[in-house]
This record gives sequence, structure tokens and C-alpha cells, in this order.
Amino acid sequence: MRPVPGPPRGLRLRAGLRLVRRGDDEVQVGTDPRWATRLTGLTPHEVRALVALPPDANLSDLAHDERIDPARLASLVDGLDAADLLDRGTSRAPAAPGAADARALGLVRADGRGTEVVATRGRRTVGVHGLDRTGLGVAVLLATAGVGSLVLEDDGAVRSCDVGSGYGWAQVGTLRASAAARVVADAVPTARIGSPVTGLDPDVVVLCVAGAVDSGRAAALVSAGVPHLCVVAGDVELSVGPLVVPGRGPCTRCLDLHRAQVDPAWPTVAAALAQPHRVPPATAAAACTAAAACAAALVLAHLDAIGTGDRPADDAPAYQVGLDGLARERRWAAHPACGCAALSADQAAGFLRGRPRPRFIGTTSPETKT
Repeated sequence: MRPVPGPPRGLRLRAGLRLVRRGDDEVQVGTDPRWATRLTGLTPHEVRALVALPPDANLSDLAHDERIDPARLASLVDGLDAADLLDRGTSRAPAAPGAADARALGLVRADGRGTEVVATRGRRTVGVHGLDRTGLGVAVLLATAGVGSLVLEDDGAVRSCDVGSGYGWAQVGTLRASAAARVVADAVPTARIGSPVTGLDPDVVVLCVAGAVDSGRAAALVSAGVPHLCVVAGDVELSVGPLVVPGRGPCTRCLDLHRAQVDPAWPTVAAALAQPHRVPPATAAAACTAAAACAAALVLAHLDAIGTGDRPADDAPAYQVGLDGLARERRWAAHPACGCAALSADQAAGFLRGRPRPRFIGTTSPETKT
């Protein structure tokens, strides 16, 4: 029996890459133009052996095949390594919330640290205020993407127009916060779900409102140094963002000041729109779903940046989502008359020091039942 040189154990293709036969002597690795690579000059048996590899197999397993020359295998592995298609980890993360995100991030990140990035999400808390169809969509997307803890807040009841995002007809008339906690728990049983009274300390807060943002609440979040994202439902369309990071970039007041320059009556109109209204906006299902996806993506990008020690983007985009469900990007600048830019990141972080650590309530707690 010959010795088995071959590649070292634990050497695999990056998770999510497919091996596809292109011909009798050629295999393609991956499908995305950014990294798709052709392996040419293969023998028919090498083609069959590569395509037959299980998704999580070690490349070293091919060294046990008597019909594959060790030198050719070493050359093949060197080529894959040069193309940055190898994952040198010794183990893979088990199937869990965010596993698909981890595979995708492992492909697009130069360091391949998809699993580590998603693991940091599990230590984060996001508050979602406003659990209509869009708000519940944001909560479910964040939980399934691996965010470990959610604070769900809404004093209202589920309406018929909320059905379809996770709520069912049987939940119409029940409290949104309780019904939403059940929906999230059904999707991700390991998610920790809290309410504002439990003293949770969110890393980011998402405000899903109709008409306009309550300027007092937004100002309080800036003063507390809490990053936050507003999702505002208009008559038909929804606006998402930008994600406000106190001390960097525009805040909600900046947006109001820009609008007031165009419409001097905007402060009066905004104050009226921020008041509760018995008729919900006529936002279509596609628009709500797209807005929830945009909001979740912006929040995750921020969490991933701080989780890896990267500086969050100063120019986080905003989106206008129309009836067709298409998101159109918008950019806002900090308004010179707003004092938010004078608050440094260190000052914003200082507001959080000494605040109580979060405690969680389980999804089976009476506080999460109707």
C-alpha cells in the first residue's frame, strides 16, 4: 500500500462553492464571476472524482484514490490555493441561525471569516419598535441571520393588513409584541426575546413607524449614543434609513432640517404625521418585504463592522422603496445647523457606560404570551 502524501487534513474548498463539470477534462469551481475558476487538463477520472466530492469533504481524501497521481493532486491544490478558494479551517460551524450568511460572507470576505463574523452577531441585541408587517419582517430576518437577542416593542394589535409577514389570521386582534415573539421563536427557537421592561441594552434600534418619526424619540436615541435606523411608511412608499450612528453622518433631525428648507411647514406636518392614526398606510406586500430586507441588511452591515473591529461606514445609504418593491438609493448629508456632528463617537459611547447589562426573558415566559 502506497503512502498517502497529498494535501494536509482540514483543507477544503470555501463553503458554498460548487464543482461543476465543464467537459471531459475540465471542472469549474464556483459560479460567481468574482472567483469562478476553471480547472483544465484533468483526466476523466479526476473530473469524476472532483465532481463527486461531498460539500464538506477534505481535499486530502482524494490522496487515497490510487488513480490520482499525488504530484498532480498537489499541483491542483496549489492552484486552488493561489486562486484563494481554500478554507484552511479544521472544522465547520454546525447548522445554526446565520449558517447561510456565514457561507456567503466566507466567500466575499478576503479573510474568509464568515463563521466568525456571524458568531459575533449572536452576542448582539437589536431593538425593533413597531411590529407591523415590515417590523416583524425585520425581526425575523435579523434572527435568522444570527442576531442573538431581540427587544420587541409595540403596544398595538395585529391588523388584517399585517397578515403575510409571519402573522396569521388567527392572530388578528392579539397584541403585536406577543404574537411577534411567537413568530420569531418559531423561526429561531434559540433567539433570546425581550421587551423594554426587561432592561435590555440594544446595540441598534430599528424604528418602524407610519407617517413620520417622533423627533423626541429619535433625539433621545442620539443623546444616549444608540445607533438607530428609521423605516417610515408613507401613503404608498417606504423610506429606509440612513442608519444613524451618533457622532458620524446625518441624523434624523438633519433630514428634517433638509426637508424644512424645501417646505417651511414640514416641522408642523411632521409633528402631525407622527401622531397615531387609525388608518394604516396602503403599503403593498412587496414594498414591505423589500423595506424589511433593506433595513435588516443595513443593521447587519453595521453589526458586522463593529464585530470585526472595522469602522462602520460614515455614508450609510438610505432607500426609497416603491409599490413595485424596488429600492432606490438616496444619500443624505449632515445638516450644518444640526448639532449632531459635534458629538464625537467617544462621547456617544460615554453615554452607555454604567448602563445595566441586559437580561433576557425566554419565549415561554408569561411576558411573551397573549
